[in-house]
Amino acid sequence: MADQTLNLLQDLVSNAMKAGADAADAVAVDARSKSVSWREGKLEDVDGSEAEDIGLRIMIGKQQAMVSTSDRRPNALKALVQRTMDMAKAVPEDQYCGLAPEERLHQGRFAELDLFDPTDVPAEKLTDLAREAEDATRAVEGVTNSSGASAGTSSWAISLVTSHGFSGHYKGSSFSISSSAVAGEGTGMERDYEFTSARHFADLDSAEKIGHEAGERAVKRLNPKKMGSGKMPVVYDPRFSKSLVNHLSGAVNGASVARRSSFLQDRMGEEIFAPGVTITDNPLMVRGLGSRLFDGEGVKVDKCHLVEDGVLKMWLLNAATARQLGLEVSGHASRGTSSAPGISTSNLYMEPGTMTPSELMADIEDGVYVTELIGMGVNGVTGDYSRGAAGFRIRGGEIAEPVSEITIAGNLKEMFRHLVPASDLSFRYGINAPTIRVDGMMVAGAG
Repeated sequence: MADQTLNLLQDLVSNAMKAGADAADAVAVDARSKSVSWREGKLEDVDGSEAEDIGLRIMIGKQQAMVSTSDRRPNALKALVQRTMDMAKAVPEDQYCGLAPEERLHQGRFAELDLFDPTDVPAEKLTDLAREAEDATRAVEGVTNSSGASAGTSSWAISLVTSHGFSGHYKGSSFSISSSAVAGEGTGMERDYEFTSARHFADLDSAEKIGHEAGERAVKRLNPKKMGSGKMPVVYDPRFSKSLVNHLSGAVNGASVARRSSFLQDRMGEEIFAPGVTITDNPLMVRGLGSRLFDGEGVKVDKCHLVEDGVLKMWLLNAATARQLGLEVSGHASRGTSSAPGISTSNLYMEPGTMTPSELMADIEDGVYVTELIGMGVNGVTGDYSRGAAGFRIRGGEIAEPVSEITIAGNLKEMFRHLVPASDLSFRYGINAPTIRVDGMMVAGAG
């Protein structure tokens, strides 16, 4: 099947070149998914989807156009070439468009990353998993209702062919279970959730564990107290500490840098975190949720450090932004079937520190442990940061009573400088971080 798709894409690119294109590439994305939702003891929904999309990009001089189709019949693909050619001739010039440099393309054998699990999980089994998760949630003392549980599976195959010699294909899979709990009554209700996801079905946490943890999280949040305002240390739970790494990835995205809309503009080579902090992107992790064999332009990918020992080391670049900034591509191009290549990370994470979470909090007399963030109050140009939050008070180095209706604020440039990671890094998402402490943040409460 992979050879058949690659041959189809090769024919498409060859026909584009014969039609007068100066350069072209074609991408195919074949995806399958199914999921089951279970709520309040009953089957709520069963979803399934299939997609077989092809995208063709054609460049004529400095003009480029992208067109996609799901019709793979010969006449439809012939029409796709002509339609894309016509569009490329009609659009304005883009001086930075073009394929990635040929010398940076992946060559030789691809890495063996074990990204695809052929396990077929039928809808009946997904239903059992969702029911088991919700049953475990509702069995937790103090849980009064459920917002539902779900289980799902998906698989996809990505193929890319370029007119300057790249041809590559890989496939992946993912499986997931989640549950959401409600504790308390009336205006005193609290919600929380838990989930697990993995490339291989056997790597999932049990549905019972996920359901129980969702219920426990919700119950712990009952009867939150108000608190006053002031500057204090804020500690981010790993479910939300990763958001700080995500803000960094946005700031070092080449598109933001090229537009001069990044709060880290002109900071390359400078110390932006405390010494010892390293942030890594590794597309070659075995079974990694964000792993890939090549980037969206066929460029070779490898492990790299965005930040090393506190120092900003690189921008995330595709071919267009690399040309605009006069730099080399970094292997971070992303690709869909209907638009020009974008930019994305793979398995992005902050490397762990040396202290356990308990040791990280031991000297905090008064602070906040954040287990929920609300809103998107982050200015990517200035780094100003203000988000609604909930979690727990830290008193005398220990996690104490739940708190809610607070706002935490600062500036990411200062937050990065004062950030300290704990030692509890685990890989559960595409972006990961350990527990993180940030001193000197402004906490505004309603008390």
